[in-house]
Amino acid sequence: MPVITCIEDLRQLARRRVPRMFYDYADSGAWTETTYRENESDFTRIKLRQRVAVDIDKRSLVSTMIGQPVAMPIALAPTGLTGMQHADGEILAARAAAKAGVPFTLSTMSICSIEDVAENSDAPFWFQLYVMRDREFIHRLIDRAKAAGCSALVLTLDLQVMGQRHKDIRNGLTAPPRMTFANMVDLATKPRWCMNMLRTQRRTFRNIAGHAKGVDDLRALSSWTNQQFDPTLCWDDVKWIRDRWGGKLILKGILDAADVEPAIASGADAIIVSNHGGRQLDGALSSIRALPAIVDAAGGRTEVHFDGGIRSGQDVLKAIALGARGVYVGRAFLYGLGAMGEAGVTLALDILRKELDITMGFCGLRDIKKVDRNILVPGTCPQR
Repeated sequence: MPVITCIEDLRQLARRRVPRMFYDYADSGAWTETTYRENESDFTRIKLRQRVAVDIDKRSLVSTMIGQPVAMPIALAPTGLTGMQHADGEILAARAAAKAGVPFTLSTMSICSIEDVAENSDAPFWFQLYVMRDREFIHRLIDRAKAAGCSALVLTLDLQVMGQRHKDIRNGLTAPPRMTFANMVDLATKPRWCMNMLRTQRRTFRNIAGHAKGVDDLRALSSWTNQQFDPTLCWDDVKWIRDRWGGKLILKGILDAADVEPAIASGADAIIVSNHGGRQLDGALSSIRALPAIVDAAGGRTEVHFDGGIRSGQDVLKAIALGARGVYVGRAFLYGLGAMGEAGVTLALDILRKELDITMGFCGLRDIKKVDRNILVPGTCPQR
């Protein structure tokens, strides 16, 4: 077993253990992948101010996100096909998040269903919703999330149409994988993944299969999903979803300050600055470059959360310093899951926690709630 010191170590291990189509699904972006890469690289341009000879004993990372106490200002992001990185992946990730004291967000396009996660995890989790053309299905999905005790609804706004993801097209992505010659050769080199997958019945999109009308087999499911993302989604839809849900509402996919006002008017308890991990509009701003202007536009009227490119605790600290109340990690926990299952997610969160804690200390602070732009070197930060 290799020594794991950082998220990159987990990525390298996951790459060896997860079938190619599912690893590529997690670790790729749209078109040229420019935005996907800049989500990470733009963090490196932001420099931290090291301070010395100040009391940094008894540091605290405790905070809140939408009023919910969190052990550190990190949530696990909603990621599709998590259960294809490792068998029962959503359940394992939810358990790891609960142990770490941070929220887990279940994707609509998960392999384990809302009910699967609720039955196998003691802590309440958040549910992420895509708006489909079949509004009755969406009504039922919201009601299922309420019945499962989900404590927040995360509504994704930036997937009205699907970004062109070249690796998924080349790999012929399906869940479960089709038994083509190339896939069988690849699976033959991933015995750990195959053995775990044989022990579970959760191998397709269980939030949809058996719940949506006209979905009887995998081919129908794929066809239904491709046709169902709704390009007519508008702010009026957000309001009826808010009313149907009746609880905490988080809007994901805000990347331009002009969209902040209607998001607040729709009743959002928080907005997530996100470009869908660079998987939608290639050529869009990196999330960290977009963050300051959105924080300014929000003006404290709603919480601003952050998603995109987080690979270290230092990245977390930089996003908090630029005004985010909390951040979401997707790929970072998926690497851990693919590499080592639940233990890998726990390890990924522990790595982020330690890096965040130590870096905050080097910057001369003891309380994450006191972090602001003063810890950043002027001139290296994205402009407001």
